Amino acid sequence: MDVLASPIGRLIKRHRPYMRNFCVLFGALAFAHPLNAQPPSLTLADARVLSIARAAHLSGEIVLSDPQGAIFDRTLGFENREQRSPHRAGERWLWASVTKQVTAVLVMQQVEAGALSLDATLRSYLPEFPSANGDRVTVRMLLQHLSGLPNPEDSTPDADGIPRFYRETGKGIRNLDRSRGFCSGTPKGEDETGFSYNNCDYLVLGAILERVSGQSYSTLVSRRIAGPLGLRSVRVAPDAKERGGSLAIGYTAEGKPHPSINVATFGAAGALTGTAADLITFDRALIAGKLVSPESRARLWEGDPRLGYEGLGVWSFSAQLDGCSTPVALIERRGDIAGIQVRNVIAPMLGRSLAIFINDGSVDFGEVWQGKGLTYELLSAAFCPPVNR
Repeated sequence: MDVLASPIGRLIKRHRPYMRNFCVLFGALAFAHPLNAQPPSLTLADARVLSIARAAHLSGEIVLSDPQGAIFDRTLGFENREQRSPHRAGERWLWASVTKQVTAVLVMQQVEAGALSLDATLRSYLPEFPSANGDRVTVRMLLQHLSGLPNPEDSTPDADGIPRFYRETGKGIRNLDRSRGFCSGTPKGEDETGFSYNNCDYLVLGAILERVSGQSYSTLVSRRIAGPLGLRSVRVAPDAKERGGSLAIGYTAEGKPHPSINVATFGAAGALTGTAADLITFDRALIAGKLVSPESRARLWEGDPRLGYEGLGVWSFSAQLDGCSTPVALIERRGDIAGIQVRNVIAPMLGRSLAIFINDGSVDFGEVWQGKGLTYELLSAAFCPPVNR
């Protein structure tokens, strides 16, 4: 998560006793374990997912796709509660930390091109970076939140609790300027796992990408991701643009409009915006091997049990879902900015993916590995045959 929400690193620490059970339960990533039964038809899966979403009173947009290219795109609730204006299919959403998933793909493209090495240090690409972190932190550590860099969440808050880091405007918010400024400050330090969720990790990755490519992060997204895939909606939020250019008003857990932030300040860590359908197209391109080689994709999707099955820019694990006879391999990325929540989950062995965007900070999606909760129910409905009870 990003602003005013517990990042997944804190979640892992809070549930560390359960994570040990999780590791035992799911074991190593099991892409080699296909389902014994076929998943439900996309039409049936769509109806089941929509039923669960309605019962949970979700407000937003849900898109489900399969390998044949079929897409179901559904909307529920209101983008503006006060005006009672409904969500519309194809509206612009904040992609929040799904941006990190895209950044990780851009990094792996540069690795394939020989311009980057996952195990090279920051100072290999940013020689001006202070030696305390620059000679210690590697590209891989940034991708997996093992750097211990300063955390923007800890910057001085305004009266409404929003860190001032996320309200700044101007040239100083660019990835490279952040890497020279706030993110190059005194190390935050590491907990005993070494994992600490941190937007500076990906802001610095954005600076590295810009340095080795000679192109802005926005241009890289356009030329290496959006353009080749025909994603017309995908772009970095403009500086100081209200809600990053999206229409949906995000609401807090208390039901109030979320305080304003400058979405552009999230840079390569969370500033991308676009439609839910374009996110699904991105998922399908990853499954099909259109963005990186199968070898690079495997590196991106190699979940580390020691880090709660974190891969590079995603979480990658197998879960026993309701209705599936064997565990389902899942690639998960989530985000939360200014009352907008997103869940993006790929089931690569099924060729199916699910993207959910909502504008309600009060919704608790839960954790699929707990075997219950909203995420568990939605994924079971999307990926598993109905259970006869």
